[in-house]
Amino acid sequence: MRWDIFCKVIDNHGDIGVCWRLAADLGGRGDTVRLWIDDPSALAWMAPAGAPGVEALPWDAARTFEPGDVVVEAFGCELDEAVVAAIARAARERGRQPAWVNLEYLSAEAWVERCHALPSPVLSGPGQGLTKRFFYPGFTPRTGGLLREPDLAERQQRFDRAAWLAAQGVDWRGERVVSLFCYEPPGLQSWFSQLAASGTPTHLLVTPGRAAAATRKLLDQGAPTGAVTVHWLPLLTQRDYDHLLWGCDFNFVRGEDSLVRALWAGRPLAWHIYPQDDGAHEAKLDAFLDWLQAPASLRQLHRAWNFGDAAAPAMAWDESQATVRAARDRLLGQPDLVTQLRAFVAP
Repeated sequence: MRWDIFCKVIDNHGDIGVCWRLAADLGGRGDTVRLWIDDPSALAWMAPAGAPGVEALPWDAARTFEPGDVVVEAFGCELDEAVVAAIARAARERGRQPAWVNLEYLSAEAWVERCHALPSPVLSGPGQGLTKRFFYPGFTPRTGGLLREPDLAERQQRFDRAAWLAAQGVDWRGERVVSLFCYEPPGLQSWFSQLAASGTPTHLLVTPGRAAAATRKLLDQGAPTGAVTVHWLPLLTQRDYDHLLWGCDFNFVRGEDSLVRALWAGRPLAWHIYPQDDGAHEAKLDAFLDWLQAPASLRQLHRAWNFGDAAAPAMAWDESQATVRAARDRLLGQPDLVTQLRAFVAP
């Protein structure tokens, strides 16, 4: 199939990260993909080698395009009228409408199952009379599933942890390794102090951007490092970000893409959910923890990390490991997102 995926970049690591993984997975299965994007700059470090079957194009160039078999509107990015008019024109000329899918954000909330796959008739404008359908990623069989490439498990099995850490300048000799990818979590200071005072040697691998800025601010304020050795990572390709997650004993992640990749990694994790002014993120986090069947210790860690309303509890490493592994096993029993999406739009 021929796909057109439209993406507006709000968070370089979020929208574009999901859209590129989707495009690359489709291309890897033999489809052709045009990724129309308003700011492709992050692809220079995220996917410098590109991907077979995938072409990244400027958003504005789509004003004079002929749609393929499927148009994906990622995260409600709202297509230009010229693009919608092109879909309508193709529908008239071909005698059937190109599939038009609104790929939504990931959530574990109950309403996702009710809304997944619902049609949305277009009632006005150049697309009047057309229909687009909602496709919701999710954690349960009644949703669209999660992105998972067919060779992911095989690549993880071949992964050489020691060699990869050494390539990042980490002199690893069996010490605990933790990755940090976050915004500015309220619980960072409490957690870091606990880790530093634990007496257990720990390599903390900090991703660039907001996570690095928050950590540097903490250190500049005089926070003792104690047992923690801090490593400042460069920008990583998507493949190397997977390697980071596989190489750590605990992963702090944020947003959507890194949460999904951390689940596939099967390592203990904590999610820094994107804060929303109306507080909707709190219900979203609770729904995820319910699905995860998180024990009390992991729930308390998430509360402290995201809201700072309690001191960070001692991290129950073994309990967290068992929880995430069990969740991953449940997910592996469900079809992945691209398998479901291709079936969803098949003529």
